[in-house]
Amino acid sequence: MTRFARSRCACVALLAGLLLLAGCERPPVNSVQRGYRGTGMEQLYNPRVVATQTAANAMPADSPMVPPGGPSAATTFKNVKVVGDLGVGEFTRLMVSMTAWVAPEQGCSYCHKAGEDFSADTLYTKVVARRMLEMTRHINADWKTHVADTGVTCYTCHRGRNVPANVWFAPPTDKHAAGMLGNHAGQNSAAPSVGLASLPYDPFTPFLEQANDIRVVGHTALATDNRKSTKQTEFTYGLMMHMSKALGVNCTYCHNTRSFAEWDASTPQRATAWYGIRMTRDLNMTYPLAGVFPADRLGPTGDVPKANCATCHQGAFKPMYGASLLKTHPELAGVHATVTPAAPGPELSATGAVLYFAVGSSALTDETSKGIAQLAETLKAIPQAKLIISGFH
Repeated sequence: MTRFARSRCACVALLAGLLLLAGCERPPVNSVQRGYRGTGMEQLYNPRVVATQTAANAMPADSPMVPPGGPSAATTFKNVKVVGDLGVGEFTRLMVSMTAWVAPEQGCSYCHKAGEDFSADTLYTKVVARRMLEMTRHINADWKTHVADTGVTCYTCHRGRNVPANVWFAPPTDKHAAGMLGNHAGQNSAAPSVGLASLPYDPFTPFLEQANDIRVVGHTALATDNRKSTKQTEFTYGLMMHMSKALGVNCTYCHNTRSFAEWDASTPQRATAWYGIRMTRDLNMTYPLAGVFPADRLGPTGDVPKANCATCHQGAFKPMYGASLLKTHPELAGVHATVTPAAPGPELSATGAVLYFAVGSSALTDETSKGIAQLAETLKAIPQAKLIISGFH
């Protein structure tokens, strides 16, 4: 072999090596011990990825809370089927917040057709929003085993988008299922859904929509009564790869890899994840919205968008790293807010007034007018105060 040929081979080999290493993460990569020493219970975090995830999971700006009370939304407005128990002030603030969380660019017109009565169900997005409000309250009330008191709001999934960034559809039929190229058998395609592995690329349908058994590990050293197949095992690993990617953690966040199946050696987070799987399955089966979405919002097989772990978590082990919007939006848990305005005076930090007009009238009552006058005097005493005025008609 000539010197030129050897140099060319060396260059090719070097290039191939660089391509192989392109999938590795450059240092530093930090490790955090989460279990007993010597057991390998550690989490690995890339600080560059964490910095990106921190920004993506920041809390949004929100409008000030309002006191409960006053006439209910159900008696004041028409066709309020889910949150009609809220007072008009709470209801108005929730609508403003939902607009910022889901449709900051389109505004009210994303769910309400301009020029029409807001009570009309003309746009499908309003029907979807109503159903999603029901789902949010259901999660916060009935799935505390997974969301605890942190809860979820519309922002948890949407993050300012009309459609959450992470939803899934049933994959299209494998076009190579027959013919000379053979059958991919639903795998071997390096799909992002399973971390670019060759595992089955739809672990969601059998486990997060259907109630198939995830456990595949036998109880004895030999096969004996364990009838689980290699393909079933691969589906389970596909789901675990998704969960790891969705939460930004490695396997030892839930498992001790000495024995994946042993609950006694697992972390408490494994129980939370167990409930999370069943919660997601419940949501996908109970709130499908079939027949509501238009054709351009359906998947390749005609199914509606569905949720998986990434829909809420979006790369963080806790959505928004555990910060809770539910504290300032208790109405999404089915309870009313408790707001105690501070007493007026020079030390005032926050105050507020809820004004009610008679239907079809712009006149304020004498009592309300007096309240505005008192608020004005308070503001004069604090020149640096900032005033936020919001309303709904």
